[in-house]
Amino acid sequence: MHTSPRELARWQFELTWSLFEYHLERLEPEDFLWEPATHCWTVRQQPDGTWAPDWADTEPDPVPVPTIAWLSWHIGWWWSVTLDHAQGRTPRDRTEVTWPGDGTAAVEWLRGLRTDWLAALDELTDADLEAVAPFPWQNDPQHTVAHMLGWVNAELMKNAAEIGQLRMVRAASPR
Repeated sequence: MHTSPRELARWQFELTWSLFEYHLERLEPEDFLWEPATHCWTVRQQPDGTWAPDWADTEPDPVPVPTIAWLSWHIGWWWSVTLDHAQGRTPRDRTEVTWPGDGTAAVEWLRGLRTDWLAALDELTDADLEAVAPFPWQNDPQHTVAHMLGWVNAELMKNAAEIGQLRMVRAASPR
């Protein structure tokens, strides 16, 4: 049986998403802004009411422990920008992607990105998959759109595991 690269990427994405959904369904509103360490990154409400992530242009050492809110923003940011590239739109700047403001809205945002991503995947042809990836390698001819799909799956898997671990640590911690 032959499986196309697009079908394989979609299968891997759906597997990763099912593991992520396990945690999304179990998140409580208080989980999102829970700070697991004193040295952490989160999202903070700005004077205009929007929520902006902690950020440094050079990764600090040690790397701050992210909150679930920060991780959900991070997923929304890289996925939104990847979708912009995949659909030929001008990619948004990191500062243009804000956290929705609460856990329920964040989960719905991520589920909406999933729907948009699956629609984008369905439009890709074999020739599209062989084209040079516009992101995250900035048109490096060594990486194709198929590589970009693999990167999305890997990045989602990593972020889903981080959210799951934080959720379980908080659930097991004294309140």
